[in-house]
Amino acid sequence: MRTFKIPTIFTSKSHPRLPYQNPIRQNLVDKPESQNGSNRVFRFLRGLMSGGKIDGGSRTEAEEKLYSWLYALAQSDKDLVFEYVRSTERGLSFTEAERRLKENGPNVPVDFSFPSWWHFLWSAFFHPFNIILIVLSVISYITSDSPNGCIMLVLVLISVCLRFYQEYGSSKAAMELSEFVRCPVKVQRCAGRVVQTELVVQIDQRDIVPGDIIIFEPGDLFPGDVRLLSSKHLVVSQASLTGESWTTEKTADIRENQSTPLLDLRNICFMGTNVVSGSGSGLVVSTGSKTYMSTMFSNIGKKKPPNEFEDGVRRISYVLVAVMLVVVTIIVITDYSTSLDLSESILFGVSVASALTPQMLPLVVNTSLAKGALAMARDRCIIKSLSAIRNMGSMDILCIDKTGTLTMNRAIMVNYLDSWGLDKEKVLQFAFLNSYFKTDQKYPLDDAILAHVYTNGFRFQPSKWKKLDEIPFDFIRRRVSIIMEREEDTDPHSFVRVMVTKGALEEVMKVCSCMENVDSGTISPLSPEQYQRIINMTEEISNEGLRVIGVATKKLGKIRYERKDNDDTSESDMVFLGLITFFDPPKDSAKQALWRLAEKGVKAKVLTGDSLSLSIRVCKEVGIRTTHVVTGPELELLDQDAFHETVKTATVLARLTPTQKLRVVQSLQTIGNHIVGFLGDGVNDSLALDAAHVGISVDSGASVAKDFADIILLEKDLNVLIAGVEHGRLTFGNTMKYIKMSVIANLGSVLSILIATLVLKYEPLTARQLLTQNFLYSVGQIAIPWDKMEDDYVKVPQRWSKKGLPTFILWNGPVCTLFDVTTLLFLWFYYKADNLEDLVFFHTAWFIEGLLMQTLIIHLIRTEKIPFIQEFASWPVLCSTVLVSAIGIAITFTPIGKVMGFIRLPVSYFGFLVVLFIGYFVVGQVVKRLYILVYKTWL
Repeated sequence: MRTFKIPTIFTSKSHPRLPYQNPIRQNLVDKPESQNGSNRVFRFLRGLMSGGKIDGGSRTEAEEKLYSWLYALAQSDKDLVFEYVRSTERGLSFTEAERRLKENGPNVPVDFSFPSWWHFLWSAFFHPFNIILIVLSVISYITSDSPNGCIMLVLVLISVCLRFYQEYGSSKAAMELSEFVRCPVKVQRCAGRVVQTELVVQIDQRDIVPGDIIIFEPGDLFPGDVRLLSSKHLVVSQASLTGESWTTEKTADIRENQSTPLLDLRNICFMGTNVVSGSGSGLVVSTGSKTYMSTMFSNIGKKKPPNEFEDGVRRISYVLVAVMLVVVTIIVITDYSTSLDLSESILFGVSVASALTPQMLPLVVNTSLAKGALAMARDRCIIKSLSAIRNMGSMDILCIDKTGTLTMNRAIMVNYLDSWGLDKEKVLQFAFLNSYFKTDQKYPLDDAILAHVYTNGFRFQPSKWKKLDEIPFDFIRRRVSIIMEREEDTDPHSFVRVMVTKGALEEVMKVCSCMENVDSGTISPLSPEQYQRIINMTEEISNEGLRVIGVATKKLGKIRYERKDNDDTSESDMVFLGLITFFDPPKDSAKQALWRLAEKGVKAKVLTGDSLSLSIRVCKEVGIRTTHVVTGPELELLDQDAFHETVKTATVLARLTPTQKLRVVQSLQTIGNHIVGFLGDGVNDSLALDAAHVGISVDSGASVAKDFADIILLEKDLNVLIAGVEHGRLTFGNTMKYIKMSVIANLGSVLSILIATLVLKYEPLTARQLLTQNFLYSVGQIAIPWDKMEDDYVKVPQRWSKKGLPTFILWNGPVCTLFDVTTLLFLWFYYKADNLEDLVFFHTAWFIEGLLMQTLIIHLIRTEKIPFIQEFASWPVLCSTVLVSAIGIAITFTPIGKVMGFIRLPVSYFGFLVVLFIGYFVVGQVVKRLYILVYKTWL
């Protein structure tokens, strides 16, 4: 522990507000240079920021300033970095760190919080039909019709509670899965008033501030954008930002240039990335909303596509309200003109309005969605948004990340090739020995080599070898060497000492002067021609999506081996043996799952940050067409029209940035008019997850990805999504059954009441009878979510059609009214029920006919086939139909029926009803076939 005098940065009154913020703070770069510190620093920064865009691409002004800031630090000496961030090599004091934390706020890239319970309750309550029912119930209470008002409020309560329970419960489950940035970070702080002492303390990542010096080791996450101060064999994974599965070497002892891509800067580490191996220290230069990660979230929530279904339901509600106002007004005026009882006329008008309202729509929709959510929960899915289930049924394009979704996200060894591209076991033997004796750092590639040897029965007998030394991997050499020895077979007192080197091909070949011939095993010089041939062969292998490392050996003779520190001559004059190739294999289930999705009309597009060649290799193995492929840099060169056309046809889009993934999703939604799902688990996927109609993540994904997803998979398997698509289409289909059936039945019934009122000059039903009929009919519809769908329906994506419902009503609505009018004429002419003396008889007959009509219509609407002959409904729907019909008929024979004003009907009337409904189903089926013939669809 060292001690220092207090630096002026913490004691001088000339710096009441330290300008440590990055250039996103515009006032920092607009101040005179004399006030902002060193003239050198600010001339340098302004020179960078006055130039055009850095690293190419289309970015906002704020993003340009952030990029300029990071490039400035990457090109600066460490002393300039400390000066600009207003920190010291000893770190910040606790007081200064606390002040900066108050000024900047918690260190989180995006301030996202789960909605509170009242938000879910309000969302469940605020449905157009809920509001209509509440208004009607209030009017019912005003007109002293308490039972009607109570029934409507109960329906609203059940619907709201059901939706609230499901969505709030799913949100709580998602919150439990979320492990949002709360990990300890080692920070170097200085303490003391007269003599400062360096302290290394652990603080929460949310409390990190610009100017902090952090110390990191394998497994640590970088808590902000960091300029490296020191590093030792540092290897970092940037998969959370780029989606690429391979690691990146970082070093502090370098000054970058402006031509290097931002994420390839070797002395800058980014928030959200993690240390794979090595250690070091770094200066935090940006935190929270001023980090590179935060630029991904600038468009979060701003361009969410509209929900077609909710928009369609809202339009229906407006139309029904308009019809309701017109029809109810006419009925009230007509009824009042004959009865001269305004209160009774208003009560009857409210009852008609209630009959016109699809009262069960919120309940049926929420029950269908909740049923789908429970079914998907059994398939290990957490549904955060119920509407996502319905969108799954409409989804026709699924964008997926490659790594971990199509692939296993781990390396396996494929080939061991000599310098001529032929299998040679000796290459594998020495690569195995290198990995076996390596102790400094173990990489996934080492595990892949060891696993390949052990699982394929190779016997290389490492016990015969003894390790003498190791030259560990570092970011400059990019290779590791093992020195070992074994006894000679002919002389047990003599030893063979060998150095085995493996690593990046170019770096291994740099230290090779010879190569081993394929046929004879003799050694020949590694000529420039042979060098180029090997490089060309390696490029061909890489183009097939394989990763390559080189293997070389060197005999050290029988003298005692001693390696001096900083001795660069040990790795020289080596013999190049060959190559080891690796591959991130596709999952066994991926090909079958993609084929099943394609069968259901869902096209897959791969959006990945990995290389194009690797993406093509994986896609070929899982059956995705690769005739149309494109990369992110190529997309940046296209104009808007060409961009949309390319995105439309491409099936594989590689080397994409997070913003490009967002643009691709939005292009498919707006220009292609597709319902788009996106499956991703990294920070780099968050923009696209938020913008997609259906955002899907996994429980092992990044916290922020799970926050913005609608569905969280508890296992990363595409087969789970197939079940989700099926549940979504079943939910959508049953919901459309109810909407079309209820709107047709309700409109037909109300128009029939209007016609009967105008013709008869009295109410065809009393308010209480009409409400009872409507209540029984509504209760019977609760079984619809448990109905089945035809196989042909769930094979293709289903979407809401703005013109489809009005057209459907115009074709099928008159059929109901036609047979209601037929009943009216039959009662008028056959039973002579055309005067007030026959009022009770007419009420009873009209009540039963209307109830049976509305109850049986579901069987005509629910299928394209002939009901009760070619297709039967599910048993809950059949039981519901029988039960409601029996109750409706039985009421007229009970004392309750007498209280409600019913009488017993003659048997001849029930015979008429049988003929009537046979005729209804015949005519309805003819209209259905004509409709399907014209529009090629039914539901």
